[in-house]
Amino acid sequence: MRVASVNAASGRDLATGRVDTDRLAAAVAALGADVVAVQEVDSLLPRSGGADQTAVLARACGVRRDGARFAAAVHGTPGAPGSFRPAAATVPGEPSYGVALLSRLPVLEWRELRVAAGSARLPLVLPPGAGRRLRLVPDEPRAVVAAVVDARAPGAGGGSRPVSVLGTHLSFSPLRAVAQLRELRRWAQDLPRPLVLLGDLNLPPGVVGRVLPWRPLVAGPTFPAPAPRVQLDHALADGLAPDARTAGRVERVGGSDHRAVVVDLDL
Repeated sequence: MRVASVNAASGRDLATGRVDTDRLAAAVAALGADVVAVQEVDSLLPRSGGADQTAVLARACGVRRDGARFAAAVHGTPGAPGSFRPAAATVPGEPSYGVALLSRLPVLEWRELRVAAGSARLPLVLPPGAGRRLRLVPDEPRAVVAAVVDARAPGAGGGSRPVSVLGTHLSFSPLRAVAQLRELRRWAQDLPRPLVLLGDLNLPPGVVGRVLPWRPLVAGPTFPAPAPRVQLDHALADGLAPDARTAGRVERVGGSDHRAVVVDLDL
């Protein structure tokens, strides 16, 4: 079973600033993953040409309609205050932004969680010689989408082999991201094991390990591409057999400012 996490950056190319959803979809499909968690996904937003990016990626990856789920975090375009509002649920036809999960394996159950927004004081970029100033930056609410998939080998008899896969994108504020990770851990307690968490957690491995003592499946810097210095994108497992073999790697995907994480699991 191969899983992957991709921060799509709305399909925007880091070098040119242009959005190319088809290029992103081809790059994600090339990973060959059975389940892909995608962050920073646009749905019907003007900046990405009104594309339903989840549907475009699902088609490219050979995922059926019932194997793809977009979870809106906000309605509207995140960024400036007043340009978006929290999404209590995904509303079909409503321009939105959030996370997606794509599965080529049969999905036995879908679940979603939404966590409140916060804000953080971040450095404001000023002209040379103007000093350094902090400004309060609004954060958007965050979403978690989970699928319980059937990971039985093709042709295997017997019952289903449920594996829970979660995808999320946490706050850029470290304190808020830690609180969200704790909330996610509580929420996921009753999901079937083994469980794999994928996503841009906006936290380095040391902090993630203290908050969430699950098994890390990949190690390596993922941000900022093309020359990453820190790992913000993670794959973690809970309830995996101690002798389960895993192989993880970091890959460049399209023009995103994050590198993807890809993991092969021998369940």
